[in-house]
Amino acid sequence: MTAGPLHYQTATSVAGRIAAGELDSVAVTQALLARIQRLEPTLHSYITVLGEHALERAAHADAVRDRGGALGVLHGVPVAVKDLCHLRGAPTTGGHSFRRDVISTTDATVVARLQAAGAIILGKLATTEGAMVGYHPDFQVPRNPWGDLDRWPGVSSGGSGVATAAGLCFASLGSDTGGSIRYPSAVNGIVGLKPTWGRVSRHGVLDLAPTLDHVGPMARSVRDAARVLGVIAGHDPNDPTSLANPVPDLESEMERGAQG
Repeated sequence: MTAGPLHYQTATSVAGRIAAGELDSVAVTQALLARIQRLEPTLHSYITVLGEHALERAAHADAVRDRGGALGVLHGVPVAVKDLCHLRGAPTTGGHSFRRDVISTTDATVVARLQAAGAIILGKLATTEGAMVGYHPDFQVPRNPWGDLDRWPGVSSGGSGVATAAGLCFASLGSDTGGSIRYPSAVNGIVGLKPTWGRVSRHGVLDLAPTLDHVGPMARSVRDAARVLGVIAGHDPNDPTSLANPVPDLESEMERGAQG
C-alpha cells in the first residue's frame, strides 16, 4: 500500500495499483471529483469539469481490466488538460469568453494519445485569454494552493499548475510559448517539462505562436512527467512540424541517472 492521501500519490503508483486490482478507476475518479467540488470554489483551476464523461470512461477502464484486456501505462488514471486542447464533445475556450459554447468535434492528438493510454480526462484547465498575459474578466484567476492563496499561480498554464499541485488531477498538460509550463510548475512546486519543439504534436491545440508553442507534461514527480511525455510524444501526420525521430523509453533512461 502506498502511504499518503490518495490524491497526492503519483500517477505511476495509481496506474500500478489500478492494474493490480488494488484500486478501481471509478473510485479514484469519484474521489478526485469530490475533491474538485470541495476546493474549486477557492482555487479556480478548472474552466470545465467533465464529471459524467470521466466516470463513464473510468467504468470502461475498470471493465477492460476486469476482463483481462490490454492496459495502457496510464490506465484508469484521472488527468486534466489545458483548455487549449480539443476534446470531442467538450467546450474549448482558450480562455476566451466568446468560446464558452464552442464544442469541439475532434480530439487533439495529445488528448487522443492520453485516452489511448487509458487516462481519464477529468476536465479542461484554466488558461489566460488566448494563452497570453491576462485572464478574461469573465473567468476566475487560479489561486496558488500554497500559503495564503496570494502567491503567483504562474502564467497561461496556471490552471494546470494549481490543479496538479493541489491533487485535483494526477498529472496535466500545459503549453509553453515563453515559459508557461516552466513558470507555473516552479511556483506551484511541481515538475514541468517543455519538450523539444516538434517532439509533441500540436494538432488540435489552439495556437498562440505556432513556431514557438510546445505542449508538455506537468506532474508531481519526474517519473510521472516522463511517463506522460512518453505517451504524448511522437510523429503525427496531422502535424507536419512534428519530429519523425523515434521516442525513447524515457522511464528506463531514468534508471541510468544523471551522474557524469
